[in-house]
Amino acid sequence: MEVLPVCVWLRVCVLLTAPLLLRGLELDLSETLRPGALLADLSLGPGPGWTYTVNRTLSPAVTHSWFRVDSRTGVIRLSRRVDCARALRPPQSVYFSTTSRTSGDVILTRFNVHVHGQDCFIKYRRKSAASREQPDFRIARVLTLGGETPCWAAGKVLVNVTQLLPAFARDVPLEDAVYTVDGLHAVFLRGNLLLAEDFCRAPREQSAQVGLRCLLQTHLNARGVSRGVDVPAHGVSVPARGVSVRLVLRVVTAPVPVGEHGYLSLESDREMYNDPQQHRDHPRGRRSVNNPPTFKMPNYQLSLAENQEAGTSVITPRATDPDEGEAGRLEYVMESMFDSRSNDQFTIDPRSGTISTLRPLDREVKDTHVFKVTALDHGTPRRSATTYVTVTVSDTNDHSPVFEQTEYRDSIRENVEVGFEVMTIRATDGDASANANMVYKILNADDNPAFEIDARNGLVRVRERPDREVRDRYTLIVEANDQGRDPGPRSATATVHIAVDDENDNYPQFAEKRYVVRVREDVAVNTKVIRVEATDRDQGNNAKVHYSIISGNVKGQFYIHAPTGVIDIINPLDFESIREYNLRIKAQDGGRPPLINGTGMVVVQVVDVNDNAPMFVSTPFQASVLENVAVGYSLLHVQAIDADSGENARLEYRLADTPPGFPLTINNSTGWVTACGELDRESTEFYKFRVEARDHGVPAMSSAASVSVTVLDVNDNTPAFTERRYELKINEDAVVGTSVLTLTAVDRDVNSVVTYQISSGNTRNRFAITSQSGGGLVTLALPLDYQQERQYVLTVTASDGTRADTASVSINVTDANTHRPVFQSASYQVFVSEDLPVGSVVVEIAASDEDTGENARITYLMEEKVPQFAVHPDTGAISTQMAVDYEDLSSYTLAIVARDNGIPQKMDTAYVEVVVVDANDNAPLFPRDVYRGSVFEDAPVYTSVLQISATDRDSGSNGRLSYTFAGGDDGDGDFFIEPYSGIIRSARKLDRENVPSYSLRAFAVDKGVPPLRAAVAVHVAVLDINDNAPVFDRDVLVVRVEENRPVGSVVARIGATDPDEGTNAQIMYQIVEGNSPEFFTLDIFNGDLTALVELDYESRREYVIVVQATSAPLVSRATVHVQLVDVNDNVPVLQDFEIIFNNYITNKSNSFPSGVIGAVPARDPDVDDELRFRFESGNELNLLDLNNRTGELRLSKDLDNDRPLEAAMTISVSEEDPVLLPWCQG
Repeated sequence: MEVLPVCVWLRVCVLLTAPLLLRGLELDLSETLRPGALLADLSLGPGPGWTYTVNRTLSPAVTHSWFRVDSRTGVIRLSRRVDCARALRPPQSVYFSTTSRTSGDVILTRFNVHVHGQDCFIKYRRKSAASREQPDFRIARVLTLGGETPCWAAGKVLVNVTQLLPAFARDVPLEDAVYTVDGLHAVFLRGNLLLAEDFCRAPREQSAQVGLRCLLQTHLNARGVSRGVDVPAHGVSVPARGVSVRLVLRVVTAPVPVGEHGYLSLESDREMYNDPQQHRDHPRGRRSVNNPPTFKMPNYQLSLAENQEAGTSVITPRATDPDEGEAGRLEYVMESMFDSRSNDQFTIDPRSGTISTLRPLDREVKDTHVFKVTALDHGTPRRSATTYVTVTVSDTNDHSPVFEQTEYRDSIRENVEVGFEVMTIRATDGDASANANMVYKILNADDNPAFEIDARNGLVRVRERPDREVRDRYTLIVEANDQGRDPGPRSATATVHIAVDDENDNYPQFAEKRYVVRVREDVAVNTKVIRVEATDRDQGNNAKVHYSIISGNVKGQFYIHAPTGVIDIINPLDFESIREYNLRIKAQDGGRPPLINGTGMVVVQVVDVNDNAPMFVSTPFQASVLENVAVGYSLLHVQAIDADSGENARLEYRLADTPPGFPLTINNSTGWVTACGELDRESTEFYKFRVEARDHGVPAMSSAASVSVTVLDVNDNTPAFTERRYELKINEDAVVGTSVLTLTAVDRDVNSVVTYQISSGNTRNRFAITSQSGGGLVTLALPLDYQQERQYVLTVTASDGTRADTASVSINVTDANTHRPVFQSASYQVFVSEDLPVGSVVVEIAASDEDTGENARITYLMEEKVPQFAVHPDTGAISTQMAVDYEDLSSYTLAIVARDNGIPQKMDTAYVEVVVVDANDNAPLFPRDVYRGSVFEDAPVYTSVLQISATDRDSGSNGRLSYTFAGGDDGDGDFFIEPYSGIIRSARKLDRENVPSYSLRAFAVDKGVPPLRAAVAVHVAVLDINDNAPVFDRDVLVVRVEENRPVGSVVARIGATDPDEGTNAQIMYQIVEGNSPEFFTLDIFNGDLTALVELDYESRREYVIVVQATSAPLVSRATVHVQLVDVNDNVPVLQDFEIIFNNYITNKSNSFPSGVIGAVPARDPDVDDELRFRFESGNELNLLDLNNRTGELRLSKDLDNDRPLEAAMTISVSEEDPVLLPWCQG
């Protein structure tokens, strides 16, 4: 069985002065007082969670905006300048509430506010507030009398009044007094209310209510002034006669929720809020058969923390019904006003009216719930009352931050400058701002020293220049902490992946500074010789290396594969021609522009192969020798040559096919044939033998020559040439063995044999001579080279063995097309800007030819036509013949051929790489013409709205973009754009009611010189939130209504406007004050004001009600004066009257009254009616003069005598319809 709490109501009125002498606390406001001025301090010191507010229910609406109260300290300051012209007639009673959420105590402080200014102090004079009989302080407390036998011992302090008063009122001495109510005996002594006797209540005792009104006198001196009063304090004027305090105590035997007794106990005492004088002004009407219930307040507003468990008691808006029995038994129902979801979260007890939660509330889903609560009685007919309950869900930190993305990915160029803005990391929190004050940090900052983050706005910047070759990617763990306090901070993390994009900042590097390779001269064509390798620390195209031979490739013997660096032999090698090649290799990467390392060196050493047999300079060899030569005489030089080298060319000579005792021998190293024995012509006149020359190669090679030696007699005639000088020409390309010239010398001796030798001028042993048919035949022994020797002057000796003669042979070597043109370099690289005019010379390359004449005249041509370029055939100048575009192709490779005009023609090829350098010739380009985004007007500063992005076909700095509003439109500074990401964010708080949308203009700007830019339109729609209270046209509305309107007719439409839109602009109307009893009803949705009673001007001319417009949870109020307009619904009223006039003075006196003596006593309840007066009868003698408009009467001079006279007259008074005929006897 439910145990009902025992309630004892103890109302104690402690007054320091008699009510008629009380002036109350006064607060003086001047029109010149500046906002922020300190007015009063209601602080009660550190106590049980005091909260200080303006009581908007009791205070006039016009005063709500005057004061700003610090809810924690109780300091009252002026909120805005006061306007005396708009203030109501002073003084205004303004109420301030002090409540404790822990103890439940409620204190109401009243100030009489006077407004002073030029327009008001003349109009009104200060009036005493004594007639109101309202206390300055009202204190409500609930005391719990618990236990099995609830009792309190005598001496218990029930209330310490002094501690519950502000500092400026604590020094006022309070009159001691004794109180007794319902068995509770209390004494008020030195500021404390104490129990005088033990007080007990049975646990199951039914509640009882007892009222006691007391009047206490303060300690007054002889002048009637309370001692200890000091004025002023904090702008508050404390009356010299003291202050008044009213106590309301409620004693219960079971605990009552703080939410109930915290502000219902004070409101439950009707006298605490209502002015008794007002009750006297409106006497109670006749009681109807069934009285409607009434709520104590027209609306209730409270705050409830989210996430409380289901079943939490919220509030009990009780109604009262003066009827008895079923007519007084109430049933409560509740319905949501704006959002049906509220019905699923709250319930109301139909008997007690207690509202409680059905489930835990979530502020982030819905932060305000508005209910219409109806109390219905069970009488016949059933009557009802309505109130409105607004529950604001307060925030707890139950949401962790949520990042816009769980993972962020972005890339930056390596070597970007310190301070470069990479991206902005944003997290949001569904909680209120106090629990969503985001702070960012990088958790693994020690592992990622290259980056830092702004703790407030989440902007990630470069702290150290990144180097991709050192580290190519970073993973940051970013934490967002909401700094919440209830119950504590919450955090979330997001992963940020930052890739470092490669820039071409590294040159290719060869694996070896110098490559050396030995290659046999007999190696086959297309054989791989060596592979060079260069590496580039960059990546992608920036690291792709291409190779080329830039010099040293004499006669084009070698070819390098550009992608691989493999060098092949493409023409046979000949050690005897070139023994070593020094190839300079270029390594070029694929960057834009490319980086080149031309320091590679490959030394190809040709290894000799024994591929040449010895070759005798002449065959056969012939010689003659006198028979009397001495032993050891050198009679013939047999000479052979070997084109090889080294051991392969070292020759050894020997005689072959000679019998034993042969008189001739040969030096095996020099080839000189000498006499090794005596010669005897008579024995042997002719010797013929073979000489063999063998090299030392492996395998060895040899050749043999025939030698004939004739033994001569001694003679005394010298041979003589037929010509002393010979001149001739020979082409340099003549083959070895070609006959050049035959010389003849004549010896007069008989049987003389003349032999011929080249004794001098045979440079490089190019020629040989043999004796043939009595003459000396000169032949070509070795190939000629026009570049080495262009003329030979040979001295030829003709000898008969003992005597000799000489002749001069001049041989001129004529040029042959033996040399091909040779470029100075095998490859060229040249850089040209893409904006180079057509026809401009890009580069001029030249080849040289060691031949002469036509053999050396070079013609240049392009091996494969490239339409953008042309080469001049004579100069080798390469020029543009159409525009080049870096964005189409960044480089061109031209194969330029240099061809001589010899027969046959010979040529060389060089490769020219034309690298196109980007010019800033492309403006940035946005992919769309307009970007559209939206953002809520309450979005925090730095909220991401949208991201714009543009591209630029240029490269490098010409294609590097940044974004800006400079020169465009940033919404008057309401937005800013991140320069590198293009994210547009809010820069300040937005207000849709001021600016519902923005038309921004942003630019993408490249880094070229001069920079190019592109503009784009950005439309941002500001989405509405309910941040504006409804607004009436005026604070005071006057409605003029003709009387006698039918009951139930609409007399006016009260309208407010809400600058919000959609559901945020839905307005609910209600009457909150002045409608008791109910004269009017106000349509909750359209504001139609309907009369519930008959309106009679003659009974009441004006009704003053306070209406409230609610756009939950925001409200505003206005005072409505319903002024009745009189209708002519009453006839004039005129009763019979007498005029008695005594005249005892003769007509000779001057005291006869000549002015107005009175007026016809007629009246019309209709104030606007104009009455008309006239005599109907009896005034035929014109004894009285009557003003037909005013009814004023004057006496005729004919009455100035001493004769008595009595006359009966009939006067009519009329408006438009009826005519009354009273009698007037004078």
